[in-house]
Amino acid sequence: MANILPAKGILEDGVFYFPVRVYYEDTDAGGIVYYANYLKFAERARSEFLRALGINQQKILAEQQAGFVVRSCHIEYLKSAVLDDALVVACKVTEMGSASAVMKQRICRGDEILAEIEVKLIFLSLATHRPTRICAEITSKMPVG
Repeated sequence: MANILPAKGILEDGVFYFPVRVYYEDTDAGGIVYYANYLKFAERARSEFLRALGINQQKILAEQQAGFVVRSCHIEYLKSAVLDDALVVACKVTEMGSASAVMKQRICRGDEILAEIEVKLIFLSLATHRPTRICAEITSKMPVG
């Protein structure tokens, strides 16, 4: 069997772009993408963004006993995506604190912006369930701007 790799996306000038295809399972009874699935697309892109930066989330969870969790999320739905659409999710970190980060994300179909998302993340200790300092492995690689 051929060596088939998952979609990777691309990092350009501090912005990560991740491709997403709309499948039947992503749509609702009206044939458009169900609103919560935009958040799933955004989550996948955030995970792939970290992977593209060379950040191994499993390793950090095991060694640091900490990881990013969503503190809040604001999404504006501007246009609908439908079955078979080829979308791109753009991710950009706009703020980085000692234990938090803010990421802006856009979901686009070609030049059309379908959704804009602002996600506030905290780096959470699994032991205490409280915010903890983001490890150097992440802060040294994270483009902010």
